[in-house]
Amino acid sequence: MPMTRYRASYIVFPAATLAAGLAIGFLNLPGDWYAQLRKPSFNPPDWIFGPVWSVLYLMIGAAAARLWTACPSGAAMRLWWLQMALNLFWSPLFFRMHRPHFALVDIVGLLSAILAFVIFAWREDRVGALLFLPYAAWVSFATVLNGAILLLNGETYWSSLSDP
Repeated sequence: MPMTRYRASYIVFPAATLAAGLAIGFLNLPGDWYAQLRKPSFNPPDWIFGPVWSVLYLMIGAAAARLWTACPSGAAMRLWWLQMALNLFWSPLFFRMHRPHFALVDIVGLLSAILAFVIFAWREDRVGALLFLPYAAWVSFATVLNGAILLLNGETYWSSLSDP
């Protein structure tokens, strides 16, 4: 593999992943709807999400760069693309469309894709797989949080779906 492709992937993947994550975040800000929802006691303060996701997106991008240079068309790389699609779709589902039930389905799929990525990446590049472990932990927490918010707001939320 040419050295320039190898070096470029370590710039392009982290930068593009971070840019995509930031763009989705800015285009789908929580807003008043989210502020009015009941949240569980373990809900972190709003300011924590931006820094955590920024670090995670850089790690997700670094993992992609490693896998891209090792096996660009392998199962792990295909799972990387799948988890990115599911990751980027969650915010519009939850914050823009106000559909936490669909967001919960999405995030369960996302967590499954992340865990599958770790398993498949382990065969090709253990460092790439390990870079996904904090991401898996955060998305596990976010899955519980999404479910708790849905449960805490269920009665109000489900009745709003039937309103014309």
